Amino acid sequence: MQPKYEGTSLETVEWEDGVVKMIDQTRLPQELVILEISDVPTLVAAIRRLSVRGAPAIGVAGAYGVALAVHLHGAAGPALDDAISSLRSARPTAVNLAKMVDRTSALVSEGLERVLDEAHRIRDEELEASVSMGEYGADLADELIGEAAARTMTICNTGGLATVARGTALAVIQTLHERGRLEMALPVETRPLLQGGRLTTWELARMGAPFRLLVDGAGPFLLARGEANLVLAGADRIARNGDVANKIGTFSLALASRHAGVPFVVVAPESTIDMDTPSGAEIEIEDRGAEEVVSVRGVDVALPGVEALNPAFDITPVEFITAIVTDRRIIRPDQGHSPEDVPLGELRYPHPPGVLEVPRR
Repeated sequence: MQPKYEGTSLETVEWEDGVVKMIDQTRLPQELVILEISDVPTLVAAIRRLSVRGAPAIGVAGAYGVALAVHLHGAAGPALDDAISSLRSARPTAVNLAKMVDRTSALVSEGLERVLDEAHRIRDEELEASVSMGEYGADLADELIGEAAARTMTICNTGGLATVARGTALAVIQTLHERGRLEMALPVETRPLLQGGRLTTWELARMGAPFRLLVDGAGPFLLARGEANLVLAGADRIARNGDVANKIGTFSLALASRHAGVPFVVVAPESTIDMDTPSGAEIEIEDRGAEEVVSVRGVDVALPGVEALNPAFDITPVEFITAIVTDRRIIRPDQGHSPEDVPLGELRYPHPPGVLEVPRR
């Protein structure tokens, strides 16, 4: 029997009276701890150590970080410039962080209230996008797997913890569950920081969805065995040609999906598409060093001095992707389409009650 927690909606990142408040995702699932951050260096450190993570969520955090910088340093000056620069460069692979820092910092000359209003707007947009992605993705699942019950494999954490509420790929799983279409969710643990094991299972339990956790290496084999009929992944950046940067291990699932004949679907908001990046070859891949690989939460699992390669992301070439689902459209690389040639549609509603009623302070 799966554990079940009360409630399904979380406030991953918010602003309250000059403080950026966020769930410390490094403490889950053992503890639900809310960080209260009142200076920019502490916020940058929280982004870098993955207390807040997921491309949309760190975009929101970056936007509130600019508001915090203006609150502390005023609308001009070297201290403000340094604070904004440090926010922008805290995580290099996901496009949302730099994009949202740029969007809010362009307004600093208009004062704190204008910057804060824009940061709130960014947060609201992510809320709306999560609902819309869930609707588009669940409709696409019906098309791809027909009347079969959905057995969805997914990697990393793509729920409300990675956005603001509901999520990207996990929003599709949640919508399928709400429609009575989900037979089983199969998250992989996602080494080295176990976001799938720690975070995705926590969110699946909160929504009351059926799930079983997989070790990373089992995913491709179980796809070949027919254990899943749909793979759903998020994205940290989508290039103009449709190549996708996502958590390390995504490419392996895409290769296995191709071998097994299982649809491989990427779910991400429009804000994650980077039309200034021609292909995955131009995306900088963050290497996070050996510590996360040779130890788990401070416990050594390798001999002292062992070195490691630890790319946080990989690139899935567009030819291995069945579809890209955003909040405004479905792009079908398997039919020769790319982000360049599919027009934007509308946000999809109605939305489940309460989802867009997260308070702003």
